Amino acid sequence: MTVENVPAPVPAPVPVSPRKAVMGVPAQSAGTLPPVHAAARSWAVLRGLRAVLRHERTRTAARTSARHAMYVVGGGRVLTRRAWEARTTARHERFARAAEAAGNTELAADWTDRAHQFRAARHARRMDLLMAPQRLAKGAAVSTGTTAGALLGLGALLAVADGDPGQILAPAAAAVDAVRLLVAAVALVWDVGVVLAPWLLLAALWAVGARSQAAPAWALPRAVRDDGAPITPSIVVTAVRDLGIATLRKAVTAMGDAGAAMLSPIVTAGCGIEVEVSLPSGVSTEEVMDRRRKLAENLGRHEHEVHVTKAQAARTVHIWAADSGALDEPVPASPMVTDTTLTADYKNGRAPWGPDLRGDLASVSLYQRHVLITGLSNQGKTASLRALALWLALDRTVEFRIGDLKGVGDWRMFTGLATTLIEGPTDVHVIAVTEMAEGVAEEMNRRLLTPAGTSFAPLVLIVDEAQVAYGSAAVGEDKRPYGGAKATSRYFQAVKRIHDQGRAVNVTIWEGTQDPTNENLPKRSREGNHIRAALVLGTEAQAKMALGETPVDKGAAPHKLRQGFDKGQLVAVGEGIPLPAGQSFMNIRTHFVDDDEAKEIAERAKEMRAAVPASAPEESAERDALADVAQAIGSDDRVRSQEVLHRLSELSGFYREWTFADLTAALAPFGAGPYKSNGVQTISRTRVLEALAERENDAG
Repeated sequence: MTVENVPAPVPAPVPVSPRKAVMGVPAQSAGTLPPVHAAARSWAVLRGLRAVLRHERTRTAARTSARHAMYVVGGGRVLTRRAWEARTTARHERFARAAEAAGNTELAADWTDRAHQFRAARHARRMDLLMAPQRLAKGAAVSTGTTAGALLGLGALLAVADGDPGQILAPAAAAVDAVRLLVAAVALVWDVGVVLAPWLLLAALWAVGARSQAAPAWALPRAVRDDGAPITPSIVVTAVRDLGIATLRKAVTAMGDAGAAMLSPIVTAGCGIEVEVSLPSGVSTEEVMDRRRKLAENLGRHEHEVHVTKAQAARTVHIWAADSGALDEPVPASPMVTDTTLTADYKNGRAPWGPDLRGDLASVSLYQRHVLITGLSNQGKTASLRALALWLALDRTVEFRIGDLKGVGDWRMFTGLATTLIEGPTDVHVIAVTEMAEGVAEEMNRRLLTPAGTSFAPLVLIVDEAQVAYGSAAVGEDKRPYGGAKATSRYFQAVKRIHDQGRAVNVTIWEGTQDPTNENLPKRSREGNHIRAALVLGTEAQAKMALGETPVDKGAAPHKLRQGFDKGQLVAVGEGIPLPAGQSFMNIRTHFVDDDEAKEIAERAKEMRAAVPASAPEESAERDALADVAQAIGSDDRVRSQEVLHRLSELSGFYREWTFADLTAALAPFGAGPYKSNGVQTISRTRVLEALAERENDAG
């Protein structure tokens, strides 16, 4: 049995209910594919249109069209303004107001007198215009009579010469023919003139506008834009006028060209210029400072190249604008790297931290000053703090105790330089750093109890990544927390004690921390510093925590630095910073000293400290270690071994290279060696005194 190919029956079309038709369900004919959805076609059209609009040729055409259209509009505005100023006293009044605003009353009075003279001359001209019709009629009658008489006289001469009386009217007829030809010529040219006049007017307006560059900056050709061009008074006035502040715009527009009277002289300041702008009544300095980005764009600069701060005079802002691209140039090498003979002086010297925005070297005084540096992660905080410590290490009298709570080796070159170097991020390291800080506080108290006039070597405690200590939850045997931001925190209490009284006896603390908040940097701790600096921060609130509210209100803006691009640039405030007159902060582009260079500087510092001064013969003499330890302990019941070593090094250079092993070897034979108290190596005053007494008895 065979099966033949029989065509399948065509199904009848399914009827579509009116409800489905209303809901948008299309009826499909049999054997045809469904049509492309309208939404897909619309999206395709929109994508194509967007591609066309974003094409560079489209943008160029749009800029060209806008530019030439604005040339015409701007030319009309320029000509209208010129005509208005030529026929009114607007210019005189504008200059008078500007002179009065500048306090130059004599010049203001002079412009007022000129305005009166102009009004008098204008009145005289208007009176002359009122008499003009009468004079014109009289002149026309006299001219007509004179011309007619002259023509008749000329005709009489021709008639006599030719003997023809008809020549008397010949000159008059010729004059009439000339007038007829003139009228015909005017009628011929009139139609063409009516058609061309508007185009000629537009061409004239365009020419005036093009000459004045009366178009938005974005529409101008790239070759004539102001980007990177020298900043002139007219550019500053225009930039201030176009900030979007209505009161300011009206005031500057009313001044016109005299708006330059708002400005102080524009002077060169390092790699840029600076100028002060006196704002009109009704405009606050905060309004201008809040529009820093727009002001920078109006000046043809990037935002980071323009800095706006409050000036000393009331209602005046100070503007500093860098040369285009100058701040993107690399920072020169540190003098510590280029000059291998450089030394430091803790009391009278200044650390070369880096150039300010003007390009001048910012040298910082560290004498008896607590330091705080904050910023986002990986923006140069450790390098900035370490650069100060490396310079200070070149003063052999300075002792360092360093806690690096990151522990990746950023401070490892201070091994052998620092009396104590703790590296690591764990709670164990936080406990060690806390005990180190407490030891420094105890040393401070010992110094405070010495007789007046006693001098002390500088002792600098450095804690990098201090937020780890403030955020630690480690608790001691006495249930007191080692870390934390509360008043019960042992670390916080030690820092607070040093802030309160340390500088009086040359004991200071430097802290570096990330993302300042009330949790990882308590208010009492951050406000106890004499030098506060911030690299890139995330918010204005963080900037106020890092620097204080006053500098930020006056223009300090670490939160406006560019993350990743302004790496190493910080905003510094406080004592020791060489601030310009009237300024409350300074932007510093710190020198970057890499790890290899830091190691070389540290080695130079070690060699300098290892050199024994020739004027100290006692340093090489044998010492009575037991008696010296008793003197170092003083009236304390017990003292940490680390603190005893420090006091011995102050007592005599003989002990400068001593280690814990040397101290143990000197005391152990007498039974006064170090022992652990609360997990810390300690030396007992009682044991040392008993050992001294026993030695004296044996000698007797």
